[in-house]
Amino acid sequence: MQRSSSRTPAHAPRLPVAAPLTTLETLQRQQDGQDLLRVITCGSVDDGKSTLIGRLLWESQQLLDDQLASLEKESKKYGTQGEQIDFALLVDGLAAEREQGITIDIAYRFFGTSQRRFIIADTPGHQQYTRNMVTAASTADVAVLLIDARHGLQTQTRRHAFLASLMGVRHVVLAINKMDLVAYAQAVFTQIREDFNAFAANFSLSSVTAIPLSALQGDNLAERSLNMPWYAGPTMLGYLETVKLEAPWGQQAVFPVQWVNRPDSTFRGFSGTMAQGSLNVGDEIRVTASGQTSKIAEILTMDGALQLASRGDAVTLRLATEIDASRGDILSLAKAPLDMTDQMEATLIWTDSDPGLVGRNYHIKLATQDASASITKIKHEVDVNTLAHKACKQLELNSISNCTLALSKPLVFDNYEKSKPLGSFILIDRFSNATVAIGMVRHSLRRAQNVHKQALSINREAREKLNGHRGKVIWLTGLSGSGKSTIANALEIALHTDGKRTYVLDGDNVRQGLNRDLGFTDADRVENIRRVAEVAKLMLDAGMIVITAFISPFRREREMARELIGSDNFVEVYLNTPLEVCEGRDPKGLYKKARAGQLPNLSGLGSPYEEPLAPGVIIDSAKHSIEDCVALVLKEGMA
Repeated sequence: MQRSSSRTPAHAPRLPVAAPLTTLETLQRQQDGQDLLRVITCGSVDDGKSTLIGRLLWESQQLLDDQLASLEKESKKYGTQGEQIDFALLVDGLAAEREQGITIDIAYRFFGTSQRRFIIADTPGHQQYTRNMVTAASTADVAVLLIDARHGLQTQTRRHAFLASLMGVRHVVLAINKMDLVAYAQAVFTQIREDFNAFAANFSLSSVTAIPLSALQGDNLAERSLNMPWYAGPTMLGYLETVKLEAPWGQQAVFPVQWVNRPDSTFRGFSGTMAQGSLNVGDEIRVTASGQTSKIAEILTMDGALQLASRGDAVTLRLATEIDASRGDILSLAKAPLDMTDQMEATLIWTDSDPGLVGRNYHIKLATQDASASITKIKHEVDVNTLAHKACKQLELNSISNCTLALSKPLVFDNYEKSKPLGSFILIDRFSNATVAIGMVRHSLRRAQNVHKQALSINREAREKLNGHRGKVIWLTGLSGSGKSTIANALEIALHTDGKRTYVLDGDNVRQGLNRDLGFTDADRVENIRRVAEVAKLMLDAGMIVITAFISPFRREREMARELIGSDNFVEVYLNTPLEVCEGRDPKGLYKKARAGQLPNLSGLGSPYEEPLAPGVIIDSAKHSIEDCVALVLKEGMA
């Protein structure tokens, strides 16, 4: 099939470009061996990102006759350019995108010229799709930041510029678009360029190249525009073909193990993709977590053996000696060991509609490693308009913040600016499995390196033997007035009478001491339960039966407590007492205050209470006496 070279959009003359290739096979042969440039287009809504990519595809003669015919047909149905061809439709493939005239999902397009191959990603400009833009920026070499010449820098322009810098994009093209709508005025171009340079002065950028253009009309895309004789810089395509890139970050060898390859008893290898650096046959490697070492005997691929595995190669390493390693382990050169940490400072881009709360447990994935992680402190949020740091108590959708994190176990890491593979991670909600944050490691916290667990001679088993019974945590949860404190007290009396060592952690009592600094916001409630769970774990280690009486309204925190304490040691008792019964009792007058508007965050009224999904014991205290409630806990919870 011939590529189109004769048809010309009705609204613009065909600009002379390199002679067209005749077949796709010729194109493939010409591009073999060329380097690949990954480009992202970003900017505010309707600044012309999709149109720019579509026009570039046409200018570089990447469209086949049937594609152009289809584009002409689609332009009449969905186009926003009247009778003219709407180049944006080449990229906006979703029905919703075409109907609304906006970009929603990331659209990747491959094309090439005689100089270079390209993968160009068109990202949405709307703030609600920030996560999509970040995903594309994470692998980009160059960011083409479009700005509507009529409007100058917008909030989303600044956001995308800042995000591109955060994600490690070092080359920015400031594409000042729609110059035809400002009469190709040099003063407009100069002012926008100066405004951006002032805004981005502190970004870690290697270059910023400003190009005035009209994506719709083709000005300064493939050929210099006759409408802007005052501009002497490169065209867009010329810049993309010639921009020189730095070597990929991180030369230290990093091999995350994805799979232990054991097809039969005679072979055992470790499969994965070289994340950075290289490994040779004969190199001595180290398993970072355990410190075990061995030498590489073979590097195997589907196409045969290699002497050298480089960044991006998917290989299986067969080692000279057996070592204990599995998915999640990170291999490196023994002479260049990697660092580990269980506490770090990181920049988080929050991508979930539910806020991020200090103390809440999330799942972290870093390379092939995973662990539990919680935000221990929100240091500041970044104002994308001014880049100023401002205080915040929780992370909102699309916010960019510096936080400290605590992990359930040490993970291999590096600073993001030194190593993208070991410096980037995601946080996942443990219930919905949604990705709630994209993170970039800044550094390990010093206290993580100075604090070590002290081994003790007397353990929990010895303490339980002395006590004469097993330890347990009985976690009572329910609305205020459901009977938690009353049942907890009666339960302790019964256990104490039976010779058991017990302790009750009661919500009001704990808030008079350990948690007196906490209020009743969602974030404070999360931290309240985190602290209580840690105390309960210590008491469990002492071999005691711990009874907790807290509303603990959120499932995530109750599950965090279960995981911290251990499912075998944890019994969740749900006091399923109806709200109207609890409000009728109202022993502390809380419901009365809430109804009067004096207590806006009472669980069950102004703040949600999330019922347990699978509690160990369910009790409606309105239907049972206190003695019967205690008997049910002892029968079903202590078995």
